[in-house]
Amino acid sequence: MSAAQLLEEVLIKRSQQKKRTSPLNYKERLFVLTKSDLSYYDGRIEKRFRKGVIELNRIRCVEIVKNGGHIIRCQNKYPFQVVYDNGMLYVFAPSHDSRSQWVQTLKDEIKENPLVVAKFHPQFWLDGVWMCCRQADKQAPGCEEYNLFGDISRKPLPPIPGEERRRKAPPAPPKATDESTGPEQQQQQEEEVEEEEVVVALYDFPGAEAHDLHLEKGQEYVIVEKCDVNWYKARNKFGEEGYIPSNYVTEKKCGNLVQFVWYSKHVNRSKAEELLKKENKEGAFIVRDSSASGTYTVSVYVKSHGEGGSAIKHYHIKETQGSPQQYYLAEKHLFSNIPDLIEYHKHNAAGLVARLRYPVGKQDTSAPSTAGFSYEKWEIDPHELTFMKELGSGQFGQVRLGKWRAQHKVAIKAIREGAMYEEDFIEEAKVMMRLSHSRLVQLYGVCSQQKPIYIVTEFMELGCLLNVLRKRRGSMGLDLLLSVCLDVCEGMEYLEESSFIHRDLAARNCLVNDSMVVKVSDFGMTRYVLDDQYTSSSGAKFPVKWSPPEVFNFCKYSSKSDVWSYGVLMWEVFTEGRMPFEQNQNHEVVRMVTQGHRLYRPKLASENVYGIMNKCWHERPDKRPSFKDLVPKISGILEEDAPPTP
Repeated sequence: MSAAQLLEEVLIKRSQQKKRTSPLNYKERLFVLTKSDLSYYDGRIEKRFRKGVIELNRIRCVEIVKNGGHIIRCQNKYPFQVVYDNGMLYVFAPSHDSRSQWVQTLKDEIKENPLVVAKFHPQFWLDGVWMCCRQADKQAPGCEEYNLFGDISRKPLPPIPGEERRRKAPPAPPKATDESTGPEQQQQQEEEVEEEEVVVALYDFPGAEAHDLHLEKGQEYVIVEKCDVNWYKARNKFGEEGYIPSNYVTEKKCGNLVQFVWYSKHVNRSKAEELLKKENKEGAFIVRDSSASGTYTVSVYVKSHGEGGSAIKHYHIKETQGSPQQYYLAEKHLFSNIPDLIEYHKHNAAGLVARLRYPVGKQDTSAPSTAGFSYEKWEIDPHELTFMKELGSGQFGQVRLGKWRAQHKVAIKAIREGAMYEEDFIEEAKVMMRLSHSRLVQLYGVCSQQKPIYIVTEFMELGCLLNVLRKRRGSMGLDLLLSVCLDVCEGMEYLEESSFIHRDLAARNCLVNDSMVVKVSDFGMTRYVLDDQYTSSSGAKFPVKWSPPEVFNFCKYSSKSDVWSYGVLMWEVFTEGRMPFEQNQNHEVVRMVTQGHRLYRPKLASENVYGIMNKCWHERPDKRPSFKDLVPKISGILEEDAPPTP
């Protein structure tokens, strides 16, 4: 047999572990494949010193290695394995192309071998155990079917950023005669290779559990699996895989503005002005969503503008009609996408009050809450909680500030014995944890294996909205009050879309963080209260003043009963924390509302704002607006954007 050389390349070899406790070593070797053997050498090509050789007829399996979350501690991140006799060789290639070529060429050369295995181990042997099946015998039979002729390396680990992304796997080395794969079969194989979904991390995520993947802000990752709406399985550039929160990443594509520092999705006009004034820099700017869905606004701060001193101008990003669609702030300057438009106006005012110099959109925002601390982790070990100061007492028991694993600030509710149907709630908690939105207080998990049980939630620094309204009475501008209402409405819109009914929406059940973001709390909790006074319309604790007729008469709850309560919450906000129907007892309120009486218009509420409240208080539930209808209405009142300066 001719010893013609087939492949030659400098690769990295992992040394065999002689003992379970011995460290792994990675050594650079020159690998040479001929028609008869696979050899590897120490030193450069001109100073070859052969360190090892494996005859091809002894090889039983050649395949890529799925790393299974193991950190590869060498610069080559694309491992493959060569199994021979009773030995194992792990080799690390510098790229997907290189590995694919070595694996496919070796498979072609050993396909006539009589000793080829039926099953193999797809992951590493590490620390005395197979990572794939956890068997502790190195000679244990494999756990996955071995396909000698298939090239599973066609679905590779991702290329390292900087390399060109390819949709097609490289072709196998050419052979003298090969008529087995015709053009149609080859095309079909190429179509089966799906383009990978690449995302960009918006925040750092350290990972709470061993099965999580560490995220680094700005880095790219490949989505392996979308486990549910809140958690994805992803892979980094080193081939490591693990779970990540879906709201920490965004799809990498030109039209996706979330990946840019100057874009803030959840900043409305009022909050944009607050952030820009705080920055107090000429040309500070934010790009944000306009009130009309799918459109955007640029808000710009200028220190001196006429006699009025500083000013903030709001410019709609406009689109041309026809194809191709283009974007502009000033009609003479058209761009095929918004990032290019922003980049141009960073250097040229071109009709704006100032050029866009300082993006401030994401500088004041912290990472969002995750739906639980890790994927499918809802039971929390109470020993991992540190209890700090008392925050107050609710209908279920005491609430304290705490920390989970001495890192994450949380609120811990100790449920008073006899205060709730605990077993029912614990089952429901698994569902409630999956409810995750920037305007909902996040439930992280429960400690249910002890008494009292604990409910662990997101911590909101300023506490209850009702108290904030009363403490700041007279100091909150009208835009800020309307912004508070919009926050709550967005949270309720999400609950409505999720077919989840709050049942007790009121200012006392919304919380505020230190950025004045308001989030809905305690949704659905009234179903588990063991207090007849609370659930009875005759008792003082029942929220009659927030309830529509169908609830206090027939206990008939729906998203539309939540809409009624939302109207009352808006009234609370625009009276800065007054008690609805303050002069009346509950039984009087039932009679008054049934007869058509409604709350008066607060002094701070415009006719438009009070009109929204009244629509929420329609006697017939089907005539009330949905939260989906209310969000654009409130945004529209809040938004009065200026046209571009000529």
